[in-house]
Amino acid sequence: MNAPITRRRFLTITAALAALPSLAVAAPPVANWRGTALGAGATLRLVGLTDDDARDTFVAVEAELARLEAIFSLYKIDSALSSLNRVGRLTDPPPEMLELLSICAAIHVSTNGAFDPTIQSLWTLYADTQGRMPSAAKLRDAQARTGWANVLISSTEIVFARSGMAMTLNGIAQGYITDRIAGLLRGRGFTNVLIDMGEVVALGHRGDGRGWQAGIAAPDGRVVRRTTLSDRALATSAPMGTLLDPDGKVGHILDPRHGTPVATRDLVSVSADRAVLADALSTAFCIMDDSEVAAALRDYPTARPELLRDLVRVA
Repeated sequence: MNAPITRRRFLTITAALAALPSLAVAAPPVANWRGTALGAGATLRLVGLTDDDARDTFVAVEAELARLEAIFSLYKIDSALSSLNRVGRLTDPPPEMLELLSICAAIHVSTNGAFDPTIQSLWTLYADTQGRMPSAAKLRDAQARTGWANVLISSTEIVFARSGMAMTLNGIAQGYITDRIAGLLRGRGFTNVLIDMGEVVALGHRGDGRGWQAGIAAPDGRVVRRTTLSDRALATSAPMGTLLDPDGKVGHILDPRHGTPVATRDLVSVSADRAVLADALSTAFCIMDDSEVAAALRDYPTARPELLRDLVRVA
């Protein structure tokens, strides 16, 4: 199978292309950082500083990213999430894990189950079969190991009620981490910042005094819409951004309510006051119809769909 363009990668490219200041205005210096967050490219732009001036801040950002990855990474074997998936129980969970799972619980309810981090066993099943429809028996077995109601959470431990369950936070952790980095930078007095840690947070304005211009890109890299952001977050999801089959017909966003890849949209972008919210809703809206989307948005008045593009199926 060819290596797919991941959702996070095309978002990073889009943010980098869309955030350049106007050449017609004398702009202050901008410090630029590039690194990784949850295993993929990430960028940061601080208006008003040189790279040398921002060195200590960039070190603090990298330290915070490493700390959060040690909690939320699905692929680091010693992360808190990996330990939970391996053992089915996590004692003394980090407060950040408890906070994020509380947000997950609320969004799960608001989306009528369309957002469910316990989908990992289903995702693994489809990845193992390279996107082919698994047998009914294997599908039933994988679905039996899902369900948000089977995640038991207290301040002292997180427990899976069913054996063999696993959780992925890939549909929300990027947004949460982006918000945490934004909070770190606000705490250091920064007001004009563009952050792309998998999702985008724009604080204040760019160097020419105008709002940050963010692009919404399709998986092929084409920018299909632009929007202005100031003190606002943007997240974009595309089921075909990551492919599970060699023929490129099965996307990575599955419906946890049915256990099948039944996305109704090929591109969804949501803005909100928090990246964690935009991230989760953009994922869920890929498999929700218009009436379901409208119902979910009533619970989140700061959230706004920037693009809901229906999937066109070719026979």
